[in-house]
Amino acid sequence: MAPPPPPPQWVLDLASTPPSKPKSGAYADPPGYTTPTALQPSRSNKSKSAATPRKQPSPAEMDTLKLKKAWELALAPAKQLPMNAIGMYMTGNSLQIFSIMMVFMLFKGPVQAVLNINNTFARLETEGNKGDMMLVKAAFVGCNLLALALGVWKVNGMGLLPTTRSDWLAWETAREPIERAYFVPS
Repeated sequence: MAPPPPPPQWVLDLASTPPSKPKSGAYADPPGYTTPTALQPSRSNKSKSAATPRKQPSPAEMDTLKLKKAWELALAPAKQLPMNAIGMYMTGNSLQIFSIMMVFMLFKGPVQAVLNINNTFARLETEGNKGDMMLVKAAFVGCNLLALALGVWKVNGMGLLPTTRSDWLAWETAREPIERAYFVPS
């Protein structure tokens, strides 16, 4: 009688405990990746770089950085204009709660932003960039005025702006349209 065949490799692997693997070497590095230890300089250079901390930016560099951030903040309302314009177009010109709330929010945001302009730019304003910040604040106000103009356009489209003589004078009659179109579903 022949001896039984040896068990398959997976049975042997299942029965034995797996060899311990180092945590960092559990997976092979992807192609093109170099380990951080290979990039590190020798120990003498390492001690020199650890001893010298990062240089603090000068006040002029900080003013420049703060001015760039202020310009980003000032132009942010202009970046919202296309989204608001599409939203106003999509709500239609009828008087419904959704379109009225959209117009209310369109007016509320810029008014609040202009009233809180000093709080908005307070952390970015220094003695060195006070003159430049006036131009930034003017751009911020201009961008918010554009958003208000969008709201006025929408209110005019809804027919809520008094733009004819009959809106102001009691003895003037409103213009009668030449014809009207009605839709009667069948």
